[in-house]
Amino acid sequence: MPRLSEVIAALENLWPAERAESWDAVGTVVGDPGQEVTRVLFAVDPVQEIVDEAVQLGADLLVTHHPLYLRGTTTVAATHFKGRVVHTLIKNDIALHVAHTNADTADPGVSDALAGALDLRVVGPLVPDPTDPHGRRGLGRVCELDHPLTVRELAARAAERLPATAQGIRVAGDPEAVVRTVAVSGGSGDSLFDQVRAAGVDAFLTADLRHHPASEAVATSPLALLDAAHWATEWPWCELAASQLDEISDRNGWDLRVHVSKTVTDPWTAHAASITNL
Repeated sequence: MPRLSEVIAALENLWPAERAESWDAVGTVVGDPGQEVTRVLFAVDPVQEIVDEAVQLGADLLVTHHPLYLRGTTTVAATHFKGRVVHTLIKNDIALHVAHTNADTADPGVSDALAGALDLRVVGPLVPDPTDPHGRRGLGRVCELDHPLTVRELAARAAERLPATAQGIRVAGDPEAVVRTVAVSGGSGDSLFDQVRAAGVDAFLTADLRHHPASEAVATSPLALLDAAHWATEWPWCELAASQLDEISDRNGWDLRVHVSKTVTDPWTAHAASITNL
């Protein structure tokens, strides 16, 4: 039965903290290095609903993609929802570890998991990490389809393969355009349009696309855009990460029980389709 410090060392080897962006807040937020770990839960968001799930599961460690305190804090009082998360974790001897942008750029990372969920073949990173001599790490992925699809068909595949959310998949561009190559980036991706255009792909699948960047992108190129929910594009990483820890556990004889939360923590809960024409 491993100690928390041993499990965290294995996770840090997968997603070294020094590879996180300077503004990010990754690593262990709560936890006694000497405590024993038998059960681990992976999730996207460290929100109360997920922490309660970890308590019910009997988990000793919760690993999330999103940080709890991205901008820092001066209090963990339980009068605030993040403080309640910390209190619940400590009261139930549950550690919390975060892998965010260091998991985004990892090999394999968040965008590899997204590509895998859509049956896309990864060619390489969209924004390569210059410190990787093998050229596999970096932000986003450039991918090829096993056979051409229309934009409409690719959107339908994404809607079928990614977890269901109120948003579903929004599309910009010609729905009948043929797609052979796709750039993907889990999470917010509209800062990557320059790199996407440079990659020469037919479509870009990501999340959180804003009006002006999307409008400019489709006005200046035939690029098709597929905009999914932020949470949905990052959830496949939880399954990938859990399988990686399972492999480490087997290799070390730890016999960890590793779980992935299927609780939908996307903040949007309903969608009403437009029916009125101007």
